[in-house]
Amino acid sequence: MKRRHPIIRFLKHFFSNPWQVRRHFPITVLRNIEHAIAESEKTHLGEIRFVVEAGLHPLDVLYKKSPQKRAIELFGRFNIWDTEHNNGVLIYLLLADHDFEIIADRGIHQLVGNAGWERISQQMELMFKRGDFEAGVLFGVAEIGVLLTLHYPAKGENNNELSNATIIL
Repeated sequence: MKRRHPIIRFLKHFFSNPWQVRRHFPITVLRNIEHAIAESEKTHLGEIRFVVEAGLHPLDVLYKKSPQKRAIELFGRFNIWDTEHNNGVLIYLLLADHDFEIIADRGIHQLVGNAGWERISQQMELMFKRGDFEAGVLFGVAEIGVLLTLHYPAKGENNNELSNATIIL
């Protein structure tokens, strides 16, 4: 993400609202993402969550909260870190900043490393820049699912520890 002047960033966040999320993620897209997560999770013991946020609270912008810091905060708030195998993964998209983060719990992160997440992020970023948010998220879910299946394949009963529904903030 390129850095914007603090006043421009503040205004972008101040005037952001949920309709912007709905413009990029109508109900059919949200259902497609939820379905993709559910299908992916049939093949592995990991958990994938997708959170999209129109913009940060003005105080968060004034205190220069980064998308990464916000993603880590949400990773904890939504208990993505609290999976049996420490293999939860969050895809967080902050529309006002045109930025996103993939945050992975320690179990899967130690196996994939920064390079693995960066490879997925680069492809997602290309899709987001073209305005194809659905394809970007679905690509991320699919690629994360491949990594989780490689390292944590499903064996027998597979409990869904976290909801597959998109969280819109």
